[in-house]
Amino acid sequence: MGRMHNSGTGNSNKSSLPQTPKNLKTDGKDVEYSAEFADHADLEALARANAANQRVKTRK
Repeated sequence: MGRMHNSGTGNSNKSSLPQTPKNLKTDGKDVEYSAEFADHADLEALARANAANQRVKTRK
């Protein structure tokens, strides 16, 4: 038999993988941010994140 006839011996682990509930999924954004406690590194990271978000929006 060739490769095409092995249809029952594929990845049998797929059916047992758990699904993540929607209420546990996050969008990847941090929700706690205070501008009064931000230092230079925080502001620089915020600027990089905003620039990355703009690049993603222009690709879509």
